[in-house]
Amino acid sequence: MSTSVIHLVLLPFLFFLLLLLPIYSTAQNYKNITLGSSLTAGVANTSWPSASGDFAFGFRPTFQDNLFLLAVWFDKIPDKTIVWFANDGDKNQGEIQIHKGSKVELTTDGKLIMNDPQGNELWSAGEVSADYAAMLDNGNFVLASRSSADSLWESFKYPTDTILHTQTLKANGGLYSRETKYSYSKGRFRLRLLEDGNLVLNVAAYPSSSEVHYDAYYLSDTVNNDSQKAGYEAVFNQSGYIYVHIRDGTKKLLSYTNILPIRDVYYRATLELDGVFAQYSHPRSKNEEQVWTTVWSVPDNICVDIYTTQGTGACGYNSYCILTAQQRARCVCPPRFSLVDPNNTYGGCRPDFVQGCQLDEWPTKKDSFELETLNNVDWPTSDYDKLGYYGIEECRTSCLSDCLCDVAIFRDGTCWKKKLPLSNGRDNGGTTGAALIKVRKANLSEPNCDFPQPPEEKNNEMNDRSTLILVGSLVLGSSVLFNFIFLARALYHNSLAFLVCFLTDKKLKEKTKDSSFLRSSLRSFTYQELEEATNGFKDELGRGAFGIVYKGLIEEQEMDSICSVAVKRLDKVLQEGEKEFKTEVNAIGRIHHKNLVQLLGFCEEGQQRLLVYEFMSNRSLADHLFGNSRPDWKQRFQIALGISRGLLYLHEECSTQIIHCDIKPQNILLDDSFTARISDFGLAKLLMTTQSRISTITGIRGTKGYVAPEWFRNTPVSAKVDVYSYGVMLLEIICCRKGVVQELGEEDVKAILTDWAYYCFSQGKLEDLVKDDEEVMNDMKKFEKLVMIAIWCIQDEPSLRPSMKKVMQMLEGVLEVSVPPCPYQFNTNDGSYSEPDYV
Repeated sequence: MSTSVIHLVLLPFLFFLLLLLPIYSTAQNYKNITLGSSLTAGVANTSWPSASGDFAFGFRPTFQDNLFLLAVWFDKIPDKTIVWFANDGDKNQGEIQIHKGSKVELTTDGKLIMNDPQGNELWSAGEVSADYAAMLDNGNFVLASRSSADSLWESFKYPTDTILHTQTLKANGGLYSRETKYSYSKGRFRLRLLEDGNLVLNVAAYPSSSEVHYDAYYLSDTVNNDSQKAGYEAVFNQSGYIYVHIRDGTKKLLSYTNILPIRDVYYRATLELDGVFAQYSHPRSKNEEQVWTTVWSVPDNICVDIYTTQGTGACGYNSYCILTAQQRARCVCPPRFSLVDPNNTYGGCRPDFVQGCQLDEWPTKKDSFELETLNNVDWPTSDYDKLGYYGIEECRTSCLSDCLCDVAIFRDGTCWKKKLPLSNGRDNGGTTGAALIKVRKANLSEPNCDFPQPPEEKNNEMNDRSTLILVGSLVLGSSVLFNFIFLARALYHNSLAFLVCFLTDKKLKEKTKDSSFLRSSLRSFTYQELEEATNGFKDELGRGAFGIVYKGLIEEQEMDSICSVAVKRLDKVLQEGEKEFKTEVNAIGRIHHKNLVQLLGFCEEGQQRLLVYEFMSNRSLADHLFGNSRPDWKQRFQIALGISRGLLYLHEECSTQIIHCDIKPQNILLDDSFTARISDFGLAKLLMTTQSRISTITGIRGTKGYVAPEWFRNTPVSAKVDVYSYGVMLLEIICCRKGVVQELGEEDVKAILTDWAYYCFSQGKLEDLVKDDEEVMNDMKKFEKLVMIAIWCIQDEPSLRPSMKKVMQMLEGVLEVSVPPCPYQFNTNDGSYSEPDYV
């Protein structure tokens, strides 16, 4: 055959290769997905990977049971980080509810369509007619035609919260933050490339179906009157640098830090939940620590850089922002406020009490309020009055006498009065000044015989309405009798058995000795009153380490009602003076939190010592966890989270640090709404102020199976003993089995839950822990995270265990959970360890 003939034969083929060259040069390798291919949500090991295996396209489970995302993710790293997900565009708020059994299909006519299990369309890639699809090695999922060099549709053109290297943002394009760690709906923040060439960060009106943006809190400064010197696209280039491309061919570099070669690390840039736009790197090598590390981020201080007269600021309404060491926002509620949504720390806070102006009889209720102090905190855009040349006491008096005043800021002789909702809250660091938060006094805040607790979110409106009706009835002299009699149900054995170790400061101890302080909020009962209330101590609820618990009914004369209570008759109390007993009991009574059982009163007559607690209708956690009424997976997670919050309060947030020393399911009670309540702390004497916050205590405290190793070594004991017990209990909560199963025998690795859990984790067989629990099997990502947190908690060496604050943050998703080491590594000869990094 002649050369000319060969050329004629090869020419069409070469021309076809030239058409495909742009796709090959840009996207490198890919695997074609043929027409008719499909994936089904909930079917194991089904995804469409890229040629290198770095990325995959398919269904990923969400944090909600049996719900999935159609997504693109990093497939080779342990946490399978999602970088794109199908959303409903501007129709709603971004997230699509994808249930198990939903299917995505590249149809025979070239369309990419996702249908629910009933065949209804949930999402599509639009009216395209592709010849094939491909998951590319740069993280871009494309639909393509053999007759065109350009893709017909690609995920890179529809970004969500993340961009990858080789990806660009064009004018009017951008990213949106997610709503919460557990929700993929649109959140409050936007990254946008404007028509004028500026790359900006904005807070968006939220929630809103339309895109309304407030003032930018970051600008790339790439706008110019000369259009040739203005930006036109934001580029995350092949080398890992982020810049804005200027029309004259120059670049405005945004990330100035040293960038590692792309062959060694993965890169992504994400608009985070708190509004920070951050670039991250992750080592490709499995020999290195497998975590994302921040390379670069903007703005430098998210707490103060967001400052707008409209919208909430960096954190939600009524909360305030604290900048962490990682330049991230931590949103905190003021005293006696709680999160509107417990799963969303950025969603704002609400008061746990009825505010002054909500009371019709405000002039007669002024004395029902007091002021809590926060140093160096301000909400600078919420003022309604400014009072100059004031002293702090004058500022206090003015706010307390004004029903509109919810907060007063005193700084430099000026009193700034504010009312709810508060916006742009921030911790001002070293700035002098005090925020005075108006709250209802503890012993006046609720119209019942229980110590005031923050109302549950679902019952908040009802509680407030009941409060108003009752107070109004008393003022009007109504003869209506409020007679709420709660059904008394059994509190089973050991449910109120605790040992609590206190550490207190001298100032507090001296204050509690003052007689007026002793009359604070606890009711002093006579022995006869409690004998009658318990029907002669006949209705026994359970027996604990310090005495027997009885059911009782007491009359609250002021409120004309009857309340169910639990009366604990102490039989192992140290013989001490009347004044000392009252001092200790009143100190305990001042401690209140929604995840703690409240002490209501006491009795001390002769040798008799009794304590009166609020009654928990749903018995102990152990009764449900190891019985037939096992809480569902979502309830168990909320219970674990609630216990962590209660322990954090005892360890770090109440004025007197408390080490519980006997954390176990029998000592966790459940209220009407199944909220976890840590019960009956305060039976041990307060430690003297000369003792340190870490002490060696003679004798092992606690229950077998939950006791931290340091008790057996006669080494210093700290709050980390509670962390260890919590770790054991967390495994029991998520696995619904006891920590020790004696029937199996000590030789069986399954007999000790902590051993069995670590074995399953280390062998990649976590499903063996929960084979019979379908709910957990459908949410293995969260289950794995909780197992990892538990293993961190049960480390033999106390310094390796996280604090309860870090435990709570890991549960809430504020901190990432790294792979824990084997818990049994304590070296008695050396014992030197450094504090681990949990992020």
